[in-house]
Amino acid sequence: MKTIILGPCVMESFSLLEEVGAFTYELSAKYQEFDFVFKSSFDKANRTSHNSFRGPGLEKGMLWMSDLKSKYNLRVTSDIHEAYQALPASEVLDIIQIPAFLCRQTDILKSSCDTGKHINVKKGQFLSGKDMENVAQKLKSFGASSFGMMERGNMFGYNNLVVDFTNILEMKKFCDQVIMDCTHSVQKPGGLGEKSGGNRDYVPYMAKAAEAFNVDGYFFEIHPDPDNALSDGPNMVKLEDVESIIKDLL
Repeated sequence: MKTIILGPCVMESFSLLEEVGAFTYELSAKYQEFDFVFKSSFDKANRTSHNSFRGPGLEKGMLWMSDLKSKYNLRVTSDIHEAYQALPASEVLDIIQIPAFLCRQTDILKSSCDTGKHINVKKGQFLSGKDMENVAQKLKSFGASSFGMMERGNMFGYNNLVVDFTNILEMKKFCDQVIMDCTHSVQKPGGLGEKSGGNRDYVPYMAKAAEAFNVDGYFFEIHPDPDNALSDGPNMVKLEDVESIIKDLL
């Protein structure tokens, strides 16, 4: 069964989480061919500008996730940015996500492994798929029970990302699961000056291309009103457009 990870980029409010969580629950009931996981970030510690919204923080974010998980019986994930966050986050999260910029941070990887949870590591924009084998070896040495990796493109400067889909095949050689990050791969980092740009129109094509490379799942950041979202709006998919993408993947 393939995995679909869905949710708004950052936890703007509990009402937003509840709206998108209910939407995700409805999709999971309708499309049982997929394993759905809800995702949102409690802290966006790597925003382009210090003026950008970061989120509610670890404590409030995990309270919100716990309520959502209980109400809709959803599996949930979020990303951590510091080693100390792994243990308290693991009390709520089913999957711990490691941000791309931090994929080689040894202490964060070890603390995540210590929780016993499944770990999704986003491939750094500065690494090839083959390079991620070193990350896999770290996780194995720390006793990771299971782990996966995410393809999200490579950065060569000048506010753009390029996706080499053969990275999916390379990472499948040494990890349990490879997910295609269909929305961050169309991001244009720093493309709007103090924040990132992107083009959500390309998202369905990223998913279809990844399917051709036998990917194990998909990651879509979604939002009811992405043009007014507080983070990553240009590359997030509108709720009304999500179901058509899922149908195409079937």
